[in-house]
Amino acid sequence: MLPDFRVRQRDYLLEISRALTQELDLDKLLRRILNISLEMLAGQAGIIALRSPTHGWQIRVSTGLPAAFLKYLEPQLAQIPEYEDPKDSELLIINQMLNAFTQAVSLGRLSSVGLPLITGQRVLGVIFVFREYSEFSANDKILLSSFANQTAIAVQNAQLYAQVEYDRRRVTALLDSAADGILILTRDMKIERANPAFSFMIGMSIQEIVDKTHDEIIVWAKKPRDLTLMQAVAGGWPLTPHATLYVEGDITRSNSVTSLPVGITYAPLLTDEGTLLNIITTIRDITRFRQADEMKTTFISVISHELKTPVALIKGYVGTLRRGDARWNRKIVNESLQVIEEEADRLSIYIENLLDATRLQANSFGLKRTDVQLTVTIQRVCERLQTQTTNHEIVTNVSETLPVILADEIRINQLLSNLISNSIKYAPKGQIEISAEEHGDNIIVCVSDEGPGIDPNDAPFVFDRFYRSPDATKQTKGAGLGLYLAKAIVEAHGGRIWSDPEKGKGACICFSLPISINE
Repeated sequence: MLPDFRVRQRDYLLEISRALTQELDLDKLLRRILNISLEMLAGQAGIIALRSPTHGWQIRVSTGLPAAFLKYLEPQLAQIPEYEDPKDSELLIINQMLNAFTQAVSLGRLSSVGLPLITGQRVLGVIFVFREYSEFSANDKILLSSFANQTAIAVQNAQLYAQVEYDRRRVTALLDSAADGILILTRDMKIERANPAFSFMIGMSIQEIVDKTHDEIIVWAKKPRDLTLMQAVAGGWPLTPHATLYVEGDITRSNSVTSLPVGITYAPLLTDEGTLLNIITTIRDITRFRQADEMKTTFISVISHELKTPVALIKGYVGTLRRGDARWNRKIVNESLQVIEEEADRLSIYIENLLDATRLQANSFGLKRTDVQLTVTIQRVCERLQTQTTNHEIVTNVSETLPVILADEIRINQLLSNLISNSIKYAPKGQIEISAEEHGDNIIVCVSDEGPGIDPNDAPFVFDRFYRSPDATKQTKGAGLGLYLAKAIVEAHGGRIWSDPEKGKGACICFSLPISINE
């Protein structure tokens, strides 16, 4: 039978081990381990240093030691080189360092005792207890060795728990910050996790979403053309470990009469044996993609029509003039040639606008700056465009003392022409006024008309590429590039452009141009 003191030691060690294995907070665990170590070894002070694969040796907790000692010791530990076998090399260096330092500062009264924390072949750290010198019995060494082994296991468990907790928080942060909606489904299609982005998309709280089935939350406004998740699963999906499923369509939203266009990607998460654990579901709002697609379709349709009309007129007049069985007088020939020239100019403008839009997309929209007298430029553009309309009176309200600006005169001509042409196009008749005045470091130019004006619902979008309001589409021809290019020209010069509905009853577009260029 074991002696009574050995039984008490064994029971004491078991009690300590049980208590340590229940603590998963690493800092609290290390503090508790150090206190127990001091109690077991009758120590006056102690430290625990852990070995990190990335940061080397670091002191994690200490007690009973002056700050100056720790301040000296930390850089010494940091300088220990990494060895293949830290148990035989690094621990030996630390032991020698601490023993020598302890002997020196205590004049031989204190000694340090090191308990290495080792699990398997991995060195986790070391406990050092400082006490008045005394020998350890064989029984003490067995007890200390058992304690160190149990302590190492507890530290490893706490480190693993801390790593798992860190990974959990990192995944949570990733899910919560993702712009796309994310759902995690169980194998029986219940929603286990939902992120805030999806909650916002669907108009439901996360609490309302979690624990519902996939089909309770993802409700298609109309059946998508692709296979739905349930149809795919019924057919044996996933057939391979990385077989993602993509479904595109419109889903209903809570408390909303409008549906939401989405693209949903389902990715299976399988065990090593091929058993389905979860389905990671990513939901992307594709409203902008659909709008862009619709815009592209509309643009192609409009451009096709806009190009077809002048081409048909040119072809018709040329065919008429070339008829051999007719003799046309000079007046008819001149009128026909004038129509051909005007339609050719229209084609040229459309093509140039399209090229400019392409240059903008490619970031190759350059300027050739020269001195520009804006008063003269505005007057010339107005005189030229007045010849193209008899239903409008183009007037100017421009100061003769406007300063000269450094700008691209061709682009400024294009800018003014686009704005005045818009007024001619959308205002059936009336006065078109171009005003310009110096305002601080800028010149403010406004083009206003007496037409129906800009609908407040359309105002935020009138400078978008290819945008045309529903009313404008019905009443006039166009490709939706005029104001888009006007904005690009103004911003390339360092100015701003905006609509100003308060200035008059019709449309009013204003822009600013800086008088000087900021270097």
